[in-house]
Amino acid sequence: MNTGTDEAVASGETFDPAEHAAAMVGHHYRVDDYYEVGREKVREYARAVQDYHPVHWEEDTAQEYGYDGLLAPLTFISLVGILAQRKLFEEVVTGYDLSQIMQTDQILEFHRPIKVGDQLTCDVYLHSFRQAFGGDIIVTKNIVTDQRDELVLTTYTTLIGRSGGDIDPNLAGAVRNVLMHGLGEDTPDHHPRTAPTAAPAPVASVPEVAPSKHALAFDSLSAGDELPPRTVRLTRGDLVNYAGVSGDANPIHWSDEVVKLVGLDNVVAHGMLTMGLGGGFVSSWLGDPGAVKEYNVRFTSPVYVGVDEPAEVEFTGKVKSVDPETRTAVVAIVAKSAGRKIFGRATATVQLA
Repeated sequence: MNTGTDEAVASGETFDPAEHAAAMVGHHYRVDDYYEVGREKVREYARAVQDYHPVHWEEDTAQEYGYDGLLAPLTFISLVGILAQRKLFEEVVTGYDLSQIMQTDQILEFHRPIKVGDQLTCDVYLHSFRQAFGGDIIVTKNIVTDQRDELVLTTYTTLIGRSGGDIDPNLAGAVRNVLMHGLGEDTPDHHPRTAPTAAPAPVASVPEVAPSKHALAFDSLSAGDELPPRTVRLTRGDLVNYAGVSGDANPIHWSDEVVKLVGLDNVVAHGMLTMGLGGGFVSSWLGDPGAVKEYNVRFTSPVYVGVDEPAEVEFTGKVKSVDPETRTAVVAIVAKSAGRKIFGRATATVQLA
């Protein structure tokens, strides 16, 4: 069912997606099933975001670092988030064309790192809604817990879309012709489609995480220190691979026909792919991905990926501040492609040894 849409159709009223979204702020539901983090999926995702830190690949190394399984890369939660987001737009915030929804901000607050064997449950909230810059700005909040009812992660995702306009039939047809089966109108009947409202589940505890012995030492850093730069190349194959690994089927990431109809210059890299690349940049410098406490990115420009040559993304960073009381540091991250900044404000808060 689509909350609000069916009622409007039945009563003969004109359905206003923006008005409905504003009325649904505060709505909460729990995703139908948990997501179990698998060993090979962690490696598959690490490869997709070109993150080769050994704790994502080698169990012996992960154990040496104090973890009882492979750690997932920082943006691995996007695999869970995209399922929750799809359900939100199918059942709660209805009336939007998903092919024209853009992500503008992502906040990841880590209570502990995600690791193999976790059974992750996601509680989804429509956190806020407003209209600005000619679009509808939607913020979702996801609270992620594990099988012990302990907090793992809190995320905030900002999306912008447009409501009230007719969908170009040429675009709709092009998307329908290239979209993988099992999404959209051809979702199988056995696939769960409901998004029940639920009272917020009580969380038993916030996990205690021991300070990392493998992160950089607090005394070794000062405000103003620069991170070693890193340049990453992205091909069309990388985009297709990430689409498959992450479940992000939006054809603007791989279909030339669709990007022309949308009005883009070329196919574009997934925002969470570029954020994942940035996560690997930070954690390889830090020494222990599990010591990242928060990672926030504002997306400002797309990374266009042509057919003839790879796109390059250049990462640089600087220690913005250090806190002697918490033994943490805030790192400012700069990412550029083709001379343009692709991140606006991007920071990571890290726990130091």
